[in-house]
Amino acid sequence: MFFFYHILTTALYPVLAFIIYIRRLIGKEDPNRFKEKIFYTPARTDQLKLIWFHGASIGEINTIIPIIKYILKNNSKIKILITSVTLSSSEIIRSEFENETNVIHRYFPIDVSFLIKRFLNNWKPKSIVFIDSEIWPNFIFEIKKRNIPLILLNARITKKTYRRWKFFEGFSKTIFSSFDKCIAASKDSENNLLNLGASNVKYFGNLKYIPNSDKTENLHIDLEKEFQGKKAWLAVSTHKNEEEFCVKTHIKVLEAYKNSLMIIIPRHINRIKKIYSKIKEFNLNVQIIDKNESLKKDTQVILINSFGNLERYYNYCKSVFIGKSLVKELILVGGQNPIEAARQSCRIYHGPYVYNFQEVYDFLDKNNIAEEINDYNSLGQKVMEDFKTIKIFDEKKIKKINLFGEDIFKKTINELEALFND
Repeated sequence: MFFFYHILTTALYPVLAFIIYIRRLIGKEDPNRFKEKIFYTPARTDQLKLIWFHGASIGEINTIIPIIKYILKNNSKIKILITSVTLSSSEIIRSEFENETNVIHRYFPIDVSFLIKRFLNNWKPKSIVFIDSEIWPNFIFEIKKRNIPLILLNARITKKTYRRWKFFEGFSKTIFSSFDKCIAASKDSENNLLNLGASNVKYFGNLKYIPNSDKTENLHIDLEKEFQGKKAWLAVSTHKNEEEFCVKTHIKVLEAYKNSLMIIIPRHINRIKKIYSKIKEFNLNVQIIDKNESLKKDTQVILINSFGNLERYYNYCKSVFIGKSLVKELILVGGQNPIEAARQSCRIYHGPYVYNFQEVYDFLDKNNIAEEINDYNSLGQKVMEDFKTIKIFDEKKIKKINLFGEDIFKKTINELEALFND
Protein backbone atom coordinates (compact mmCIF):
# COMPACT_ATOMS: atom_id res chain seq x y z
CA MET A 1 0.00 0.00 0.00
CA PHE A 2 2.81 2.41 0.86
CA PHE A 3 4.39 1.79 -2.56
CA PHE A 4 1.16 2.87 -4.30
CA TYR A 5 0.86 5.95 -2.05
CA HIS A 6 4.47 6.88 -2.86
CA ILE A 7 3.89 6.50 -6.63
CA LEU A 8 0.58 8.39 -6.49
CA THR A 9 1.95 11.38 -4.57
CA THR A 10 4.99 11.59 -6.85
CA ALA A 11 2.77 11.48 -9.95
CA LEU A 12 0.47 14.15 -8.51
CA TYR A 13 3.28 16.54 -7.60
CA PRO A 14 2.89 18.75 -10.74
CA VAL A 15 -0.86 19.01 -10.10
CA LEU A 16 -0.39 19.84 -6.41
CA ALA A 17 2.29 22.41 -7.22
CA PHE A 18 -0.01 24.03 -9.79
CA ILE A 19 -2.87 24.19 -7.26
CA ILE A 20 -0.61 25.91 -4.73
CA TYR A 21 0.49 28.41 -7.39
CA ILE A 22 -3.15 29.18 -8.24
CA ARG A 23 -3.88 29.63 -4.53
CA ARG A 24 -0.99 32.08 -4.41
CA LEU A 25 -2.55 34.09 -7.26
CA ILE A 26 -5.90 34.35 -5.46
CA GLY A 27 -4.35 35.36 -2.15
CA LYS A 28 -4.63 32.07 -0.26
CA GLU A 29 -0.87 31.47 -0.09
CA ASP A 30 2.01 33.68 1.00
CA PRO A 31 3.12 35.50 -2.19
CA ASN A 32 6.79 35.40 -1.20
CA ARG A 33 7.06 32.06 0.61
CA PHE A 34 4.63 29.73 -1.17
CA LYS A 35 7.66 28.06 -2.79
CA GLU A 36 8.54 26.51 0.58
CA LYS A 37 5.62 24.12 0.04
CA ILE A 38 6.63 22.90 -3.39
CA PHE A 39 10.38 23.05 -4.02
CA TYR A 40 12.38 25.66 -2.13
CA THR A 41 13.94 25.18 1.31
CA PRO A 42 16.00 28.14 2.61
CA ALA A 43 19.33 26.80 3.85
CA ARG A 44 19.95 26.38 7.57
CA THR A 45 22.89 28.42 8.87
CA ASP A 46 23.41 27.26 12.48
CA GLN A 47 24.49 24.04 14.18
CA LEU A 48 22.25 24.09 17.27
CA LYS A 49 20.23 21.04 18.22
CA LEU A 50 16.90 21.42 16.42
CA ILE A 51 13.46 20.17 17.46
CA TRP A 52 10.79 20.32 14.77
CA PHE A 53 7.12 20.91 15.61
CA HIS A 54 4.45 20.66 12.92
CA GLY A 55 0.83 21.77 13.17
CA ALA A 56 -1.51 22.55 10.31
CA SER A 57 -3.30 25.70 11.41
CA ILE A 58 -4.08 28.16 14.21
CA GLY A 59 -5.61 25.61 16.57
CA GLU A 60 -2.65 23.23 16.47
CA ILE A 61 -0.09 26.04 16.72
CA ASN A 62 -1.82 27.63 19.72
CA THR A 63 -1.74 24.22 21.41
CA ILE A 64 2.06 24.01 21.35
CA ILE A 65 2.99 27.64 22.08
CA PRO A 66 3.24 27.11 25.89
CA ILE A 67 5.38 24.00 25.36
CA ILE A 68 7.73 25.78 22.96
CA LYS A 69 8.06 28.72 25.36
CA TYR A 70 8.94 26.31 28.15
CA ILE A 71 11.64 24.67 26.02
CA LEU A 72 13.16 28.03 25.06
CA LYS A 73 13.13 29.26 28.65
CA ASN A 74 14.92 26.18 29.95
CA ASN A 75 17.20 25.31 27.01
CA SER A 76 19.13 28.19 25.44
CA LYS A 77 21.04 25.91 23.05
CA ILE A 78 18.00 24.49 21.28
CA LYS A 79 16.59 25.72 17.99
CA ILE A 80 12.87 25.29 17.31
CA LEU A 81 11.54 24.81 13.79
CA ILE A 82 7.78 25.27 13.48
CA THR A 83 6.04 24.30 10.26
CA SER A 84 2.43 24.99 9.41
CA VAL A 85 0.15 25.12 6.39
CA THR A 86 -2.05 28.21 6.63
CA LEU A 87 -1.40 31.93 6.33
CA SER A 88 -3.22 32.57 9.60
CA SER A 89 -0.98 30.19 11.53
CA SER A 90 2.16 31.90 10.24
CA GLU A 91 0.81 35.22 11.52
CA ILE A 92 0.23 33.74 14.98
CA ILE A 93 3.78 32.35 15.06
CA ARG A 94 5.21 35.70 13.98
CA SER A 95 3.31 37.60 16.70
CA GLU A 96 4.23 35.10 19.44
CA PHE A 97 7.93 34.69 18.59
CA GLU A 98 8.81 37.89 16.76
CA ASN A 99 11.81 38.63 18.99
CA GLU A 100 12.88 35.02 19.51
CA THR A 101 16.00 34.24 17.45
CA ASN A 102 15.85 30.51 18.20
CA VAL A 103 12.45 30.01 16.55
CA ILE A 104 12.07 29.58 12.79
CA HIS A 105 8.85 29.22 10.85
CA ARG A 106 8.57 27.49 7.49
CA TYR A 107 5.61 26.28 5.49
CA PHE A 108 5.15 22.51 5.47
CA PRO A 109 6.16 20.94 2.13
CA ILE A 110 3.70 18.64 0.40
CA ASP A 111 4.11 14.94 1.18
CA VAL A 112 6.32 13.99 -1.78
CA SER A 113 9.49 11.97 -1.23
CA PHE A 114 12.08 14.15 -2.99
CA LEU A 115 10.84 17.27 -1.15
CA ILE A 116 10.89 15.41 2.16
CA LYS A 117 14.49 14.24 1.69
CA ARG A 118 15.59 17.76 0.77
CA PHE A 119 13.74 19.18 3.79
CA LEU A 120 15.20 16.67 6.29
CA ASN A 121 18.70 16.93 4.83
CA ASN A 122 18.60 20.69 5.29
CA TRP A 123 17.12 20.92 8.79
CA LYS A 124 18.52 17.72 10.36
CA PRO A 125 16.03 17.64 13.28
CA LYS A 126 17.01 15.66 16.37
CA SER A 127 13.38 15.09 17.35
CA ILE A 128 10.05 15.64 15.61
CA VAL A 129 6.60 16.39 17.03
CA PHE A 130 3.48 16.25 14.87
CA ILE A 131 0.34 17.82 16.34
CA ASP A 132 -3.26 16.64 16.36
CA SER A 133 -4.06 14.59 13.23
CA GLU A 134 -1.08 15.57 11.07
CA ILE A 135 -0.18 12.13 9.71
CA TRP A 136 1.80 12.11 6.45
CA PRO A 137 2.94 8.65 5.30
CA ASN A 138 5.91 9.66 3.11
CA PHE A 139 7.27 11.91 5.84
CA ILE A 140 6.76 9.26 8.51
CA PHE A 141 8.47 6.58 6.40
CA GLU A 142 11.52 8.78 5.75
CA ILE A 143 11.72 9.91 9.39
CA LYS A 144 11.74 6.33 10.65
CA LYS A 145 14.31 5.33 8.03
CA ARG A 146 16.60 7.94 9.60
CA ASN A 147 15.76 6.79 13.17
CA ILE A 148 14.63 10.26 14.26
CA PRO A 149 12.36 10.16 17.35
CA LEU A 150 8.78 10.94 16.30
CA ILE A 151 5.90 11.93 18.59
CA LEU A 152 2.23 12.54 17.86
CA LEU A 153 1.12 15.16 20.37
CA ASN A 154 -2.47 15.94 21.39
CA ALA A 155 -3.34 13.20 18.92
CA ARG A 156 -6.91 13.35 17.68
CA ILE A 157 -8.41 10.41 15.79
CA THR A 158 -12.12 11.02 15.22
CA LYS A 159 -14.67 8.34 14.33
CA LYS A 160 -14.52 9.48 10.71
CA THR A 161 -10.71 9.39 10.62
CA TYR A 162 -10.62 6.04 12.40
CA ARG A 163 -12.94 4.43 9.84
CA ARG A 164 -10.76 5.70 6.97
CA TRP A 165 -7.55 4.36 8.47
CA LYS A 166 -9.16 1.05 9.50
CA PHE A 167 -10.15 0.43 5.89
CA PHE A 168 -6.40 0.14 5.12
CA GLU A 169 -5.59 -1.84 8.26
CA GLY A 170 -2.13 -3.11 7.34
CA PHE A 171 -1.04 0.28 6.03
CA SER A 172 -2.40 2.09 9.10
CA LYS A 173 -0.60 -0.29 11.46
CA THR A 174 2.69 0.45 9.70
CA ILE A 175 2.07 4.19 9.97
CA PHE A 176 0.87 4.39 13.58
CA SER A 177 3.43 1.93 14.93
CA SER A 178 6.11 4.27 13.56
CA PHE A 179 5.41 6.86 16.25
CA ASP A 180 7.71 6.45 19.24
CA LYS A 181 5.06 7.99 21.46
CA CYS A 182 1.47 9.17 21.10
CA ILE A 183 -0.13 11.54 23.61
CA ALA A 184 -3.87 11.49 22.95
CA ALA A 185 -6.26 14.45 23.11
CA SER A 186 -9.19 12.35 24.40
CA LYS A 187 -10.06 8.89 25.69
CA ASP A 188 -11.75 8.10 22.36
CA SER A 189 -8.58 9.06 20.50
CA GLU A 190 -6.49 6.96 22.87
CA ASN A 191 -8.60 3.87 22.12
CA ASN A 192 -8.61 4.57 18.38
CA LEU A 193 -4.82 4.95 18.31
CA LEU A 194 -4.34 1.63 20.09
CA ASN A 195 -6.75 -0.10 17.69
CA LEU A 196 -4.84 1.33 14.72
CA GLY A 197 -1.55 -0.15 15.89
CA ALA A 198 0.06 2.67 17.86
CA SER A 199 2.14 1.72 20.87
CA ASN A 200 3.19 3.75 23.91
CA VAL A 201 -0.08 5.73 23.92
CA LYS A 202 -0.87 7.99 26.87
CA TYR A 203 -3.71 10.32 27.76
CA PHE A 204 -3.51 13.19 30.27
CA GLY A 205 -6.21 15.51 28.93
CA ASN A 206 -6.54 17.92 26.02
CA LEU A 207 -3.49 20.18 25.72
CA LYS A 208 -5.77 23.08 24.85
CA TYR A 209 -6.45 23.40 28.59
CA ILE A 210 -2.87 24.60 29.05
CA PRO A 211 -2.84 28.39 29.59
CA ASN A 212 -0.50 30.59 27.58
CA SER A 213 0.94 32.35 30.62
CA ASP A 214 2.22 35.38 28.68
CA LYS A 215 -1.31 36.52 27.92
CA THR A 216 -2.30 38.06 31.23
CA GLU A 217 -3.19 41.62 30.30
CA ASN A 218 -6.71 42.88 30.97
CA LEU A 219 -7.99 44.77 27.94
CA HIS A 220 -11.54 45.38 29.17
CA ILE A 221 -10.95 49.11 29.76
CA ASP A 222 -9.41 49.47 26.30
CA LEU A 223 -12.53 48.05 24.60
CA GLU A 224 -14.90 49.86 26.99
CA LYS A 225 -13.65 53.11 25.49
CA GLU A 226 -13.57 51.82 21.92
CA PHE A 227 -17.13 50.45 22.10
CA GLN A 228 -18.43 53.53 23.93
CA GLY A 229 -19.65 51.34 26.79
CA LYS A 230 -22.12 49.45 24.58
CA LYS A 231 -23.24 45.98 25.55
CA ALA A 232 -21.73 43.39 23.21
CA TRP A 233 -21.76 39.68 22.61
CA LEU A 234 -19.37 37.58 20.57
CA ALA A 235 -19.60 34.88 17.90
CA VAL A 236 -16.27 33.17 17.20
CA SER A 237 -14.97 30.46 14.88
CA THR A 238 -18.14 30.69 12.81
CA HIS A 239 -18.54 28.67 9.63
CA LYS A 240 -20.81 29.02 6.62
CA ASN A 241 -24.51 29.49 7.59
CA GLU A 242 -23.69 30.10 11.25
CA GLU A 243 -23.30 33.84 10.68
CA GLU A 244 -26.91 34.00 9.46
CA PHE A 245 -28.01 32.19 12.63
CA CYS A 246 -26.12 34.76 14.70
CA VAL A 247 -27.57 37.70 12.75
CA LYS A 248 -31.11 36.45 13.43
CA THR A 249 -30.15 36.16 17.09
CA HIS A 250 -28.87 39.73 17.13
CA ILE A 251 -32.01 41.09 15.48
CA LYS A 252 -33.93 39.64 18.42
CA VAL A 253 -31.45 41.15 20.89
CA LEU A 254 -31.73 44.58 19.21
CA GLU A 255 -35.46 44.64 19.97
CA ALA A 256 -34.60 45.03 23.66
CA TYR A 257 -31.09 46.48 23.47
CA LYS A 258 -31.09 48.89 20.54
CA ASN A 259 -27.48 50.04 20.96
CA SER A 260 -25.98 46.60 21.47
CA LEU A 261 -23.21 45.12 19.34
CA MET A 262 -22.55 41.70 17.90
CA ILE A 263 -18.91 40.90 17.16
CA ILE A 264 -18.20 38.14 14.64
CA ILE A 265 -14.77 36.55 14.32
CA PRO A 266 -15.11 33.89 11.60
CA ARG A 267 -12.87 30.84 11.56
CA HIS A 268 -11.57 31.82 8.12
CA ILE A 269 -11.26 35.56 7.61
CA ASN A 270 -10.94 35.14 3.85
CA ARG A 271 -14.76 34.77 3.99
CA ILE A 272 -15.19 38.29 5.41
CA LYS A 273 -16.56 39.90 2.24
CA LYS A 274 -19.15 37.14 1.72
CA ILE A 275 -20.23 37.39 5.36
CA TYR A 276 -20.48 41.18 5.04
CA SER A 277 -22.76 40.85 1.99
CA LYS A 278 -24.97 38.29 3.76
CA ILE A 279 -25.39 40.53 6.83
CA LYS A 280 -26.26 43.55 4.66
CA GLU A 281 -29.24 41.56 3.33
CA PHE A 282 -30.75 41.90 6.83
CA ASN A 283 -30.47 45.73 6.70
CA LEU A 284 -28.08 45.89 9.63
CA ASN A 285 -25.23 48.37 9.94
CA VAL A 286 -22.14 46.20 9.65
CA GLN A 287 -18.53 47.31 9.84
CA ILE A 288 -15.36 45.43 8.99
CA ILE A 289 -12.67 46.30 11.53
CA ASP A 290 -8.96 45.83 10.99
CA LYS A 291 -6.40 46.22 13.77
CA ASN A 292 -6.36 50.03 14.03
CA GLU A 293 -9.84 50.98 12.82
CA SER A 294 -12.30 52.79 15.11
CA LEU A 295 -15.93 51.87 15.63
CA LYS A 296 -18.55 53.96 13.84
CA LYS A 297 -21.36 55.32 15.99
CA ASP A 298 -24.24 53.52 14.25
CA THR A 299 -22.53 50.10 13.88
CA GLN A 300 -24.64 47.11 14.96
CA VAL A 301 -22.44 44.24 13.78
CA ILE A 302 -18.64 44.14 13.77
CA LEU A 303 -16.64 41.78 11.56
CA ILE A 304 -13.07 41.32 12.80
CA ASN A 305 -10.61 41.12 9.92
CA SER A 306 -7.37 40.37 11.78
CA PHE A 307 -5.69 37.61 13.78
CA GLY A 308 -4.66 37.41 17.40
CA ASN A 309 -7.45 39.52 18.94
CA LEU A 310 -9.56 36.87 20.63
CA GLU A 311 -8.40 37.47 24.21
CA ARG A 312 -9.45 41.13 24.29
CA TYR A 313 -12.95 40.31 23.01
CA TYR A 314 -13.36 37.37 25.37
CA ASN A 315 -12.29 39.72 28.14
CA TYR A 316 -14.96 42.31 27.24
CA CYS A 317 -17.93 40.10 26.36
CA LYS A 318 -19.97 38.02 28.77
CA SER A 319 -21.81 35.94 26.15
CA VAL A 320 -19.94 33.93 23.50
CA PHE A 321 -21.29 31.65 20.80
CA ILE A 322 -18.63 29.24 19.53
CA GLY A 323 -19.15 28.01 15.99
CA LYS A 324 -18.58 24.88 13.94
CA SER A 325 -21.26 23.45 16.20
CA LEU A 326 -24.47 24.03 14.21
CA VAL A 327 -23.43 22.64 10.82
CA LYS A 328 -24.87 19.13 10.55
CA GLU A 329 -22.58 18.26 7.64
CA LEU A 330 -19.66 18.61 10.09
CA ILE A 331 -21.19 16.33 12.72
CA LEU A 332 -18.12 14.06 12.88
CA VAL A 333 -15.63 16.94 13.00
CA GLY A 334 -17.71 19.58 14.78
CA GLY A 335 -16.64 21.89 17.57
CA GLN A 336 -13.94 24.49 18.18
CA ASN A 337 -11.86 25.13 21.27
CA PRO A 338 -13.91 26.87 24.03
CA ILE A 339 -11.26 26.82 26.75
CA GLU A 340 -9.86 30.34 26.35
CA ALA A 341 -13.38 31.77 26.49
CA ALA A 342 -14.01 29.80 29.68
CA ARG A 343 -10.75 31.06 31.14
CA GLN A 344 -12.02 34.63 30.56
CA SER A 345 -15.24 33.84 32.51
CA CYS A 346 -17.45 33.99 29.43
CA ARG A 347 -20.83 32.33 29.32
CA ILE A 348 -20.40 29.92 26.40
CA TYR A 349 -23.12 28.77 24.01
CA HIS A 350 -22.71 26.10 21.36
CA GLY A 351 -24.72 23.92 19.01
CA PRO A 352 -25.11 20.13 19.29
CA TYR A 353 -22.20 19.15 17.01
CA VAL A 354 -19.04 19.38 19.14
CA TYR A 355 -17.48 15.95 18.60
CA ASN A 356 -13.92 17.29 18.25
CA PHE A 357 -14.13 18.73 21.77
CA GLN A 358 -16.79 16.50 23.31
CA GLU A 359 -14.89 15.84 26.54
CA VAL A 360 -14.07 19.53 26.92
CA TYR A 361 -17.68 20.62 26.42
CA ASP A 362 -18.89 17.89 28.78
CA PHE A 363 -16.54 19.32 31.43
CA LEU A 364 -17.70 22.91 30.82
CA ASP A 365 -21.41 22.00 30.62
CA LYS A 366 -21.11 20.06 33.87
CA ASN A 367 -19.54 23.08 35.59
CA ASN A 368 -22.24 25.46 34.30
CA ILE A 369 -19.77 27.33 32.11
CA ALA A 370 -21.17 26.26 28.73
CA GLU A 371 -24.64 25.41 27.44
CA GLU A 372 -26.02 23.83 24.28
CA ILE A 373 -28.53 25.85 22.25
CA ASN A 374 -30.45 24.79 19.14
CA ASP A 375 -32.30 27.86 17.84
CA TYR A 376 -31.65 31.58 17.56
CA ASN A 377 -34.62 32.54 19.75
CA SER A 378 -33.10 30.60 22.64
CA LEU A 379 -29.67 32.13 22.07
CA GLY A 380 -31.16 35.61 21.86
CA GLN A 381 -32.97 35.10 25.16
CA LYS A 382 -29.77 33.87 26.83
CA VAL A 383 -27.76 36.85 25.56
CA MET A 384 -30.38 39.29 26.84
CA GLU A 385 -30.39 37.60 30.24
CA ASP A 386 -26.60 37.91 30.35
CA PHE A 387 -26.87 41.62 29.49
CA LYS A 388 -28.88 42.22 32.67
CA THR A 389 -25.88 41.55 34.91
CA ILE A 390 -22.29 42.74 34.79
CA LYS A 391 -19.54 40.33 33.89
CA ILE A 392 -17.89 38.85 36.97
CA PHE A 393 -14.60 36.99 36.68
CA ASP A 394 -15.30 33.78 38.56
CA GLU A 395 -11.89 33.10 40.10
CA LYS A 396 -12.99 29.71 41.42
CA LYS A 397 -13.96 28.40 37.98
CA ILE A 398 -10.92 29.95 36.33
CA LYS A 399 -8.66 28.35 38.92
CA LYS A 400 -10.29 24.96 38.34
CA ILE A 401 -9.64 25.19 34.59
CA ASN A 402 -6.08 26.44 35.08
CA LEU A 403 -5.18 23.76 37.63
CA PHE A 404 -6.48 21.10 35.26
CA GLY A 405 -4.40 22.63 32.45
CA GLU A 406 -1.28 22.89 34.61
CA ASP A 407 -1.54 19.22 35.55
CA ILE A 408 -1.81 18.24 31.87
CA PHE A 409 1.16 20.51 31.08
CA LYS A 410 3.41 18.97 33.76
CA LYS A 411 2.62 15.41 32.70
CA THR A 412 3.18 16.25 29.03
CA ILE A 413 6.50 18.00 29.72
CA ASN A 414 7.67 14.98 31.70
CA GLU A 415 6.95 12.79 28.67
CA LEU A 416 8.75 15.17 26.31
CA GLU A 417 11.70 15.98 28.58
CA ALA A 418 13.99 13.53 26.79
CA LEU A 419 13.52 15.49 23.55
CA PHE A 420 15.22 18.60 24.88
CA ASN A 421 17.69 17.08 27.34
CA ASP A 422 19.01 14.22 25.20
